[in-house]
Amino acid sequence: MDLSSHCKISKFVGCHLGSLTCKCVALFALALFFRAILLHSSSGYVGIECSNMELIHHDCFMSLNSDVGIRSDKFLEVPQIIWGLNNQKIALARAFLTARMLNRTLLMPSLSASLFYKEIDRLQPIPFDKVFQYERFNSLCKGFVQLGRYSDLKNGTGVFNLQKGIGRKWTAERDLEQLRQCSSGPADEHEVIRIVGKNPFLWHDHWPVKDYARVFECLVLVDEIAKEANKVVSRIREIGRELRSKTDSLQHDFDAEELVPYVAVHMRIEIDWMIHCKKLEQRLNVKQICSSKQEIMKRVGNIKGLKTPTVVYIAVADNLLNDSSILSGWKEGLLPFEKKKLGVDGIYKKHPYLIQSAIDYEVCLRANVFVGNSYSTFSSLIVLERTQKMSRMGITSSCGIDVRWPSYAYNVLGESNGPQKWMTNMSHSSLQAISYGSNAVSC
Repeated sequence: MDLSSHCKISKFVGCHLGSLTCKCVALFALALFFRAILLHSSSGYVGIECSNMELIHHDCFMSLNSDVGIRSDKFLEVPQIIWGLNNQKIALARAFLTARMLNRTLLMPSLSASLFYKEIDRLQPIPFDKVFQYERFNSLCKGFVQLGRYSDLKNGTGVFNLQKGIGRKWTAERDLEQLRQCSSGPADEHEVIRIVGKNPFLWHDHWPVKDYARVFECLVLVDEIAKEANKVVSRIREIGRELRSKTDSLQHDFDAEELVPYVAVHMRIEIDWMIHCKKLEQRLNVKQICSSKQEIMKRVGNIKGLKTPTVVYIAVADNLLNDSSILSGWKEGLLPFEKKKLGVDGIYKKHPYLIQSAIDYEVCLRANVFVGNSYSTFSSLIVLERTQKMSRMGITSSCGIDVRWPSYAYNVLGESNGPQKWMTNMSHSSLQAISYGSNAVSC
């Protein structure tokens, strides 16, 4: 800096240039001035130091209402995302929120079309844009999180490999501190931060439910998959229309299939699930996780105010499609159908596991009434999305009232010996209850 600049600063603070104290004050003031300019002009980065608690409940790196967006010249790369569809969706959201914390664009990750829990080398990768709409995602989540392609890379500053911690000593606090350190300094100078280690579903959780919900809202199925789901829903409503037209007391002229309601039940009674849930009940000392098919049928039949006759779509694993017992024993007026009885199993069979699950998820999501298990990630994410829809309409509770998209947990006893009404607590500070289940469900 030249002498004239020092003089101007000295005059500003009312000191003589010869005073050593005033020179120090002037230099300090100038440093603060330039720091403010640099922070203001930085590409979307808000230079605020946050406490761990502030970061957990709301990241100080970027305001949720920020209009500056995410940096498009810095990227985060994550490992292939594995496990079931809804664990993959959670992992996807967690990767996006990690990228958001680092003020980076997430490079388009690979999902897993097949389902192998341990044989990682046999997983069939499938790009994000073969399941969800790429452009639509960036449009809906603009300014919150951002997705990029590998073709966007300039390869100017290379890759920084970030090893995620493992083991019991690796706590959520240490994980958070690692991310904070990577948001600035040497790591942030690299064009790409590549996270190596376990898949993102097993990363520590630092974000509130509403942040996850916002990401989930941006995940729109590609047209090919959405059309397949439309075919299944249309078939369900078509059968419902035929059933109601044959009932003398409920004859209607249905002009639009949307007027024909249906119930969707996510029935978890597979052998592997029953083994898992019984072990979980023992470990947690809880008796509200497992439900037999008889208990599920009985509780669904006791849902207060359920209009009949109505089609009940049963979302079950394919290995149960030949079990005729899941279609018998239902209360009069509830007509159970699964994909095979509907005649739509051919739609599912031509797709890999991930797409089949995505179709079933959409069918359950659109149901007028949904009933699931609160310890199932599949059920929990459906209820979260349905809760979000009601929240958009200003509905914060379904207790004692009729709502448009009611959801129930059949594994928890509710009123009139029916299933417990279920809405997601959108104020939770983490996704723990949804990721691993809970019997603390309420309306």
